[in-house]
Amino acid sequence: MVSIRNVRPEDIDQLYAISLSTGDAGKDATPLHRDGRLIGHIYSAPYAMLLPELVFVAEDEQGVFGYIAGVFDTIAFDEQLEREWWPALRRRYEDATGDPALWDADQQRISAIHHPKHTPAILVERYPAHIHMNLLPRAQGKGVGTALLDRWMENARANGIKGIHLGANTSNHGGIRFWSSRGFVPVELPPGVASETTVWFGQFL
Repeated sequence: MVSIRNVRPEDIDQLYAISLSTGDAGKDATPLHRDGRLIGHIYSAPYAMLLPELVFVAEDEQGVFGYIAGVFDTIAFDEQLEREWWPALRRRYEDATGDPALWDADQQRISAIHHPKHTPAILVERYPAHIHMNLLPRAQGKGVGTALLDRWMENARANGIKGIHLGANTSNHGGIRFWSSRGFVPVELPPGVASETTVWFGQFL
């Protein structure tokens, strides 16, 4: 039986594992990384550590196998990361140098820790909240993602949130189909702001 609940401190290592197992546009990124915790440092652990009330996990008899993490105020969270999350990681990981075209996956993630990319302002203005969601393969196609999303959005509505955005890798075709089927619409951004590798989605609540 699957249960949806708030994240707990003892779940953090599993969030790292799920982030790695889904970190290559929805596929397993383990072969790409020497340091398997880098993806989780960016996309799951800071949410669970800093705002656990906004992170939900899916759990069955085998353990936690999916999560949804997000924040109500993207700009405020970026500022919190600068104060409380990135500094320790920047001391641990030396910034990548040299030609970015030659960086491996670890160097790309480390650069993102030192130089976080911020969501385009035009997107945050319309949809101030954002989410990330990842499921292990054994959870996909069973309604677990919908259950996690419904739980998060119900909480967002109860707190007066008006809009949510998310980014999906352009090669993550399954993820794009999922978000499109759940009321999220692609957001067209002006030239120079749009990304070649990210499809941005938004939904008003």
